[in-house]
Amino acid sequence: MYLVSWLPYRVLMWLGSQLGKLLFRMMKSRQKVARRNLQLCFPEKSDKERENLLWQNAEESGKAMFETVIAWWWPNWRVRRLAHFKGYEHLQQAIAEGKGVLLLAAHFLHLEAAGRVFGLTHPSIGFYRPNNNPLLDYLQYHGRSRSNKYMIGKRDVKGLIQALNQQEVCFYLPDQDYGRNRAEFVPFFAVNETATTTGTLLFAKAANCVVIPIYSSRLPNYQGYQVEILPPFAEFPSGDDKADVTRVNQWVEQAVLKHPEQYMWLHRRFKTRPDPEAPSLY
Repeated sequence: MYLVSWLPYRVLMWLGSQLGKLLFRMMKSRQKVARRNLQLCFPEKSDKERENLLWQNAEESGKAMFETVIAWWWPNWRVRRLAHFKGYEHLQQAIAEGKGVLLLAAHFLHLEAAGRVFGLTHPSIGFYRPNNNPLLDYLQYHGRSRSNKYMIGKRDVKGLIQALNQQEVCFYLPDQDYGRNRAEFVPFFAVNETATTTGTLLFAKAANCVVIPIYSSRLPNYQGYQVEILPPFAEFPSGDDKADVTRVNQWVEQAVLKHPEQYMWLHRRFKTRPDPEAPSLY
C-alpha cells in the first residue's frame, strides 16, 4: 500500500472508483444496508434516484481506501497541494479565549484524508476505537498522527476531557449508532426516533471548551479536500438533552446534503430502536 501511495492522485481516485463498484457487487450485505439507509433517509426520492446515489456511494467507498493510503503515507508537500480551508478564524478565536475545542466531524468516506489536511493547519487529537489487531492498530494510530498530535481510545473519557482542558483541539464523531446507553432518540432525516449519543454533551459540560462543527468534502476535478470550520454552537449545551442532540443531528444532515454520495451509508445507523422488542429496520 505504501508503494501504491506514490501513484498520481488522479490514478488513485480512478482505481478507487473501480474497486468500489467491484466490492459493492461482492458485498451484498453492505450493499443492502446502504440501500436501506437511503430508503429511510430519502423517502421523497424515486427508486432510480436512490439507486444512482447508491452506486455513486460505491465509487466513493472505493476511493476512501486509497485516501487512507494518502492520509497515512503521503509526505506533507503532497498533501498541501490538496488542502483547502475556510473559517479557520472561528478556531483561532476559541483558542485566543483560552478554550479547548471539541471539533465535531461526521463519518464521511474521505475523513482520513480530511483529518490529515486539517492537521497541516492545526495539529489536533483524535478520539478513536483502537483496532483489535495490534499491528493494524499501530498503523492506524501512527498513520492518523502523521500531521496531528496523538489519538485517545474511545474508553478514555477522562483523557479527552483532560486534553480539552489543556486547550487542545479534539475530533469527535457523534453521528453513528453507539447503542441506547447515553443516547436520546431524536429525528435524523426521515427517521423520527434515531439513537443519538449524548457524548457530545458530556464533554461539553465537563471540559472548558466550545463545540465547533465542521464540513468536509472532496472537491471536484481532483482539486483535493476542503475543510470548512463553522461558528461554535451558541449556548451549548442548553440543559435540554433532546434539543441539543437534535441540533447535532441537524448539523449532520446539513453536511450530508452537501455531498450525500460521500457519506458513510454502509453503517447501520438505525439498528437501535426505542423499543428493544421492535423488529429491525434492516
